[in-house]
This record gives sequence, C-alpha cells and structure tokens, in this order.
Amino acid sequence: MTRKEGVVLKGTGGVWHVRAESGEIHEASLRGRLKQEREESKKLAVGDRVVLEIDERGERWAIAEILPRRSKLARRAPGAGQGERIVAANVDQVVVVFAAARPAPHRRMLDRFLVIAEGNELQSRIVINKIELVDREETEKAFADYVAAGYPVHFTSVKQHIGLDDLHDQLAGKTSVLTGPSGVGKSSLMNSMYPGLDLRVGEISESVNKGQHTTVGALLHPLPDAGYVVDTPGLREVGMWGLAAEHLDECFREFRPHIGGCRFGNCTHRVEPGCAVRKAVEEGSISAERYDSYLGLRDELEDAEKKWAPYSAASKAQRRR
Repeated sequence: MTRKEGVVLKGTGGVWHVRAESGEIHEASLRGRLKQEREESKKLAVGDRVVLEIDERGERWAIAEILPRRSKLARRAPGAGQGERIVAANVDQVVVVFAAARPAPHRRMLDRFLVIAEGNELQSRIVINKIELVDREETEKAFADYVAAGYPVHFTSVKQHIGLDDLHDQLAGKTSVLTGPSGVGKSSLMNSMYPGLDLRVGEISESVNKGQHTTVGALLHPLPDAGYVVDTPGLREVGMWGLAAEHLDECFREFRPHIGGCRFGNCTHRVEPGCAVRKAVEEGSISAERYDSYLGLRDELEDAEKKWAPYSAASKAQRRR
C-alpha cells in the first residue's frame, strides 16, 4: 500500500486538501476511526502533518494517521472544562500587521493580537506597513515600547519596497499566521514578497475587523521557499475566549520579571499595596500605555468570566450525572 506524508491545507465538507512532501496536492477523507475521535484537541486541523494511504484500486486517498503536533493555535471555548478547538497546527509564529496610517494603528487591538499569541505560547512579530505615509522616526518612537518588551518590529512599505527583504527572510521556511485589521496591506505585502502568489487584495483575515464571532476556518498557503502562511479569519476572537483573567499578566512580556515581586500572589496590579508591576510603571520600565491596555483587557476577561460562569456550572453539573 502506498503511504506518504503531507500537510493539511484546508478542509471542506469532510474532504481535506493535503500537500505531499513532493508538492502535489491530494483530496482525502479521514479514516473511520479518526472520524470518531471525540476530543477536539485530537481532531484534524489545518497545518497538521498526516500520513496518507491510497486504496487498492489506486483511486482514493485517505488520511490514516495524524502525526504529533509541535505547536498549535487554539480557540479556547468559553467556560471552564469546555475544551478547545485547534485553529491551526504546527505554527511557528504569529505576524501581526498594522498600518502606520490609513487606517491609523489601534494599540489596544495590537495588544489583543499579541496576547492571543502569548496565550498560545507562540512567538510573534509586529509589522507596521505603509511607512511611506508617515514620519519614520516618529513612528519608530511610537512603537518603541514593543521593541523594549522584546518583540521584533518591522517597518515596511510595498510602494517603496522598504523592509520587505528582511520580513521575507523571517517567513522563509516557517509556518506563519498572518493577521491584523482590514486595510493594512497584508495581501499586498505577501504579493510583493512572493510574486506569483496572487492573493486577492483583502483576502487575508478581513473578517477580524467586523466585530463578529465568526466561524474560524483556516487556510494554509504554501510559499515558494518551503514556508506557509496561514489565513485565519476571526483571529481576534480566538485567544481571548477562555483565557483566565488571572493569567493575563503573564501574556505581557515586560510584566513577567516583576510579577514575582508583588506582595500578594493573586495581585491584579490595580490597587494592591506592594505591587511590583505598578512600581515598574511608575519608574518607566513598563510603559503606561501597555499597562492601560492590560487593565482594559483584564476588565473584558473578568466580564466574560461572569457571563459564562452559569454555563460552566451547568456543564459541570451535567458531567457529574
């Protein structure tokens, strides 16, 4: 029996498109025992590496095995004990693209994307596109907080071909989730770095700016240099769902060296005496803007926890029966 390994590009109606290591793409269905898998974390996802087998007639391919994942971007279901849904598997990094202008960058939304990556234990980098529209020096100062926090920040321009070679090098051979608000030039960036890719302008993750909890359906685009870019609509809603408010501080990189210095182990970093995080803000080692963003996102998570608490309790009670 012919067997080969490949990576899942997309799935529709029970049919999965799998790119074999040799480059050809096969349509395949899941073997029966894999279809019966009930745990969300073990179900097939875009980016999964799989083993394909062809039937005795040499006509139909089937996915016989899902290989172990090295990482994942997961959508955590609301409420405790609800499990998770894998949006994309074997992801190397999240690349968050914002425009320097038109539209103006929204810092709180940028922090939300970074929290999503941190919550999924994924590396991330920031791209500030359309740099030709603004004063470069002033824009670099505006994002200096992120550089200080340890994030790679790329300043790019498709029109002037600024920063594209360096960004291209950081995508080469990796599986990257490319995301950000609509209108910031994500597809134009990709088409400029990879002529022939021919992504439709507006194709990548445009639904993230619609404010709706859309169904997450990812799509993996193969890149010419052995890498992949993942198009995942609705990423803004992926990681914040189910992230415990008490762990949000760990998703802000520059907070981590200070958290252990707080007087109270369950410090919310709002009003508690002896808060090392607030002290760091006062001393300037944590930016006031990032701290304000943390407070806003924490309020949002706590409100969500209150909203979903009754459903979580009902779910637990049902499982005990």
